[in-house]
Amino acid sequence: MLQRRSILAASAAMLAAPRLGHAVTVGVTATEIKIGNFMPYSGPASAYGVIGRGDAAYFKMINDQGGVAGRQINFISYDDGYSPPRAVEQTRRLVEQDRVALLFHTLGTPSNSAIVRYTNQRRVPHLFLATGADKWGNYQDTPWTIGLQPSYRTEAQIYAKYMLEQKPNAKVALLYQNDDFGKDYVTGVKDVLGSRFDSVVTTASYEVTDPTVDSQVVSLRGSGAEVMITAATPKFAAQTIRKVHDIGWQPMHFMSNVSISIAAVMRPAGPERGIGIITSAYQKDITDATWNDDPGMRGWRDWMRKYLPEGDMADSGYGTAYNASFIMTQVLRQCEGEFSRENIMQQVANLRNVELPLLLPGIKVNTSPTNFHPIRHMQLQKWSGEHWERFGDVIEGANV
Repeated sequence: MLQRRSILAASAAMLAAPRLGHAVTVGVTATEIKIGNFMPYSGPASAYGVIGRGDAAYFKMINDQGGVAGRQINFISYDDGYSPPRAVEQTRRLVEQDRVALLFHTLGTPSNSAIVRYTNQRRVPHLFLATGADKWGNYQDTPWTIGLQPSYRTEAQIYAKYMLEQKPNAKVALLYQNDDFGKDYVTGVKDVLGSRFDSVVTTASYEVTDPTVDSQVVSLRGSGAEVMITAATPKFAAQTIRKVHDIGWQPMHFMSNVSISIAAVMRPAGPERGIGIITSAYQKDITDATWNDDPGMRGWRDWMRKYLPEGDMADSGYGTAYNASFIMTQVLRQCEGEFSRENIMQQVANLRNVELPLLLPGIKVNTSPTNFHPIRHMQLQKWSGEHWERFGDVIEGANV
């Protein structure tokens, strides 16, 4: 009877998602589910390491509550140092040696770009990546991979649209990391400016191995730009804020929303140096007193006190981990105990108006077999010197 049920379940999975192939259960036993991850616990993007620690702490909470479908979550996380070759090595270790059921919240556009072909060839769910590269929504070519946060391209479109409203004739300086992460911002600005891009925008790029971006900032100032868009990871974002201030440049400054943590960016830069910087948000600001009585925020603070008592309550990375781990747990619960990789992907593509504890009001998670961009809306906000202040309505990027 049990064998017959297994055959029927596998057949149903094939019929529901024929292009994903035969149902296979890997990394799942009667008592546990193995989830794999890598994070830059060291290297130039080590400020993001708190996200991996937050993910682990969230699953510890779920395990203390009894796990999912009677199974404990075995979260295995390795350091890739924000190095694509190390990411490949750690991914192979997770898939071939640890035999995880899926990869979750692996961080970084370069690292994920290095493994996406491998994960899709091996048909390993590669879920809710901690990177906003637009390509993670490409369900046609990489059906086993999905992002979570709004894409960098969408974010750049929002900045460009607002810039045109406020300063329609301004020259623009664009500083970006020289990889798919940074190039998505270039593409997003081009989407909005169109044929005007080359005559309006001056660009400068940097490598993650560069010691500083000071020379790029000075060069961009020399272009006479009145607007600056910075697409950088935390270390270089803090350097940019400091240098822009110290050379007396006062552009309308947009900063990538992956580098606005008070603990990891604004404090190291000097909070007073960043006054007026504009960014976008889809999550609640964990330092904003507006949310003191918000149920989701209260739950997050209680979790921090119990599971991460040493964690910095001003580091938004922990909020990012809390939201992402929440939606991962939701997917596992929707599986209703059937944890084949195929069924996991079916549930990933069947999220309907899911409210995450720390998402801004009006923003929800939605997916479908033809929508692998779970979060598409954002709201602009400005740095006051102490916290981020939201303004305007929840908005989408341009239609392209």
